[in-house]
Amino acid sequence: MELVGSTAIVTGGASGIGLATVELLRAAGARVAVVDIQPGSTPAELVIECDISVEDDVVSAVRQVHDAFGGLDVAVLNAGVGGFGALVDLSSAEWDRVLGVNLRGTFLCLREVAKSMVAGGRGGAIVAVSSISGFLADRMMGHYSVSKAGVAELVRVAARELGPFGVRVNAVAPGTTDTPMFSSTERLPGYRERVAERSALGGVGTPEGVARAITALLGLEWVTGQVLAADGGVSLWSPIDPAESLGK
Repeated sequence: MELVGSTAIVTGGASGIGLATVELLRAAGARVAVVDIQPGSTPAELVIECDISVEDDVVSAVRQVHDAFGGLDVAVLNAGVGGFGALVDLSSAEWDRVLGVNLRGTFLCLREVAKSMVAGGRGGAIVAVSSISGFLADRMMGHYSVSKAGVAELVRVAARELGPFGVRVNAVAPGTTDTPMFSSTERLPGYRERVAERSALGGVGTPEGVARAITALLGLEWVTGQVLAADGGVSLWSPIDPAESLGK
């Protein structure tokens, strides 16, 4: 896909991976709108305050972007929240909070941007941000993991339904990435160091690294319905790796 002159919407585009994606899209010549619950400083042409878990907010925000830009070519569905807690202690309110933003909110945004792209008749590309937690079984992250697994399957179904309209739908699944959300792990002793050691490429990911994976997917014209892990290889780590017992 040619990004020069294209029109794009990025949810959660005021910080972290979203902001890095906005910067790359703008540098590539795209017109960009940011939708975020806490709009901050961003190079986007249009910024709209929106809670993606609220249907009316999403419908209104996407309509504003569609009308301002005369249609949509690109959507990056990045907005999300974290969560932490054992399943036996988890309240239904906390479950609903995380699923409401990460899965319901992503669905609402996908539905509305897809309507805009189909109505425009020129196809488009959608990339949702899932997580490697969507296919790993990490304790204390059940509701977050379920929400991100749901995003991955949502992308696959959407890719089949929207393909006939020339709309591609993919996802990027980041691993541990140095964003404001990741800063909450500072209360876990040694967590960052363990992650860095278990990453095949070493260290913790950057928002810019994930954003480059997102923009790469936007340009792959014969790819749809795929989930690309952008995690430095941390999801390759296995606790039953025999080489560990040999000190390798």
